[in-house]
Amino acid sequence: MANVSEENVSQLIPTLGDEKIDMIAATSVLQIRASEIRQTQINWQSYLQSQMITQRDHDFIVNLDQRGQKDLPDKNPDACAEVFLNLLTHISKDHTIQYILVLIDDILSEDKSRVKIFRETKFSGNVWQPFLNLLNRQDEFVQHMTARIIAKLACWHPQLMDKSDLHFYLSWLKDQLKTNAEEMTAELEHAEQVMLEHEKEKFSDKHKHHKEKAHHSDAGNEKYSSLYSSFDELKPHEDLPPGLHKNNDYIQSVARCLQMMLRIDEYRFAFLSVDGISTLLSILASRVNFQVQYQLVFCLWVLTFNPLLAEKMNKFNVIPILADILSDSVKEKVTRIVLAVFRNLIEKPEDQQVAKEHCIAMVQCKVLKQLSILEQKRSDDEDIMNDVEYLNERLQASVQDLSSFDQYATEVKSGRLEWSPVHKSAKFWRENAARLNERGQELLRTLVHLLEKSRDPVVLAVACYDIGEYVRHYPRGKHIIEQLGGKQRVMYLLSHDDPNVRYEALLAVQKLMVHNWEYLGKQLEKEQIDKQAGTVVGAKA
Repeated sequence: MANVSEENVSQLIPTLGDEKIDMIAATSVLQIRASEIRQTQINWQSYLQSQMITQRDHDFIVNLDQRGQKDLPDKNPDACAEVFLNLLTHISKDHTIQYILVLIDDILSEDKSRVKIFRETKFSGNVWQPFLNLLNRQDEFVQHMTARIIAKLACWHPQLMDKSDLHFYLSWLKDQLKTNAEEMTAELEHAEQVMLEHEKEKFSDKHKHHKEKAHHSDAGNEKYSSLYSSFDELKPHEDLPPGLHKNNDYIQSVARCLQMMLRIDEYRFAFLSVDGISTLLSILASRVNFQVQYQLVFCLWVLTFNPLLAEKMNKFNVIPILADILSDSVKEKVTRIVLAVFRNLIEKPEDQQVAKEHCIAMVQCKVLKQLSILEQKRSDDEDIMNDVEYLNERLQASVQDLSSFDQYATEVKSGRLEWSPVHKSAKFWRENAARLNERGQELLRTLVHLLEKSRDPVVLAVACYDIGEYVRHYPRGKHIIEQLGGKQRVMYLLSHDDPNVRYEALLAVQKLMVHNWEYLGKQLEKEQIDKQAGTVVGAKA
């Protein structure tokens, strides 16, 4: 992925997005179910007799489905589209709808150019509507097979999907992604807990009379920790906890649709407009298996080929989240795709200041350490090593130019405050307190936001300290912090559970108060001097 340009990305991404995706999907529940559905027989005659379908529709589908006339879609494309859209509109039975969808998917999979049968049809209504309606059905196979067909129709034809239909479809994909991810994470946690309890019981029974308890406790802990990685292996579905394989499969199915859709530049911005990027990252920040990780990071990689999106991406906290994935990654393909995203975040932005900020953010998130580890491992994958070399060079160069204020600003924007030396440096605050007002007080607003939203005691403690130092070193600091709601947030933290947070909040409040006392002291002193001067003048008179 090292030498990928904007020009050849459209050729590269389809290769990665379809063939690899379908290879993964070959044993998925969706494909296994589709294979089962193909073996069934539909009684089309009964639909004709009940006048649910016309004679023309009946003859066409029977010739195609039961008489082996597989070239009918090519010979009579208009009739093909109309028949299938009529069937989807007038038939309500789930099993028959499943069968029709499998037929459509097979027609498209055999020849991509056949999407024009549906996209260029003379069908009287909106060609998307029958498919979009099926996304609201209760049957999950119907939903996800429909989503798969819509992705193919939207991506394999030069005419773009209509905006309103596109918005509906992308919103549905985003919501499905979120719902399935939440269920999958909850079930993973529950399954792990059950397995851990089971293993603890077995371990306890086996060793309850053993004298060397400490030794075996360590061995047991090691065994428990290994269970967490076991969920990252692709297991046969019957080996997974009940219900888990279904959500696991459907989240992969949704991700596959997104991998296809986000190859199209216009679809990328539409995905941004439905809050899709933040959804991807919130899922990646939670616990999902490596295959879902790979697919969702792949979506981010495709998005970053657009220069504007590459510039906006870290506003969604993408670098810290991907840095965590990189440090935990044990799968080469996950490592490769994360590095490719990092490279795009530096290469693609047209604003070089943004590229520099991305470099600094990666340094702040300890990416250099991971690059050093990867360099020592010497992967056989040429893409990985090329990207490691490129990123190393760019990050090292950014470190050379890094001022203490740049370092501080990047740390604040990352939301991952820690007790780095810059916070405790009196020289830093004397020289830079006023700079926290730059860009519409962006850094101050971020600090106040962290006080409100962060649950990390270290982040809260450091943010309190920084606000106190800003107030101490900037004359109008108290007034600005009050305007931003910072004083209220600091005072709220006086009752925080963590003693360090309470301590730093108390110090910050004292600094806010001392600022007043110093001003009041000066006013009293001035009044005293004026009074004394008046007395002296009166005496002389």
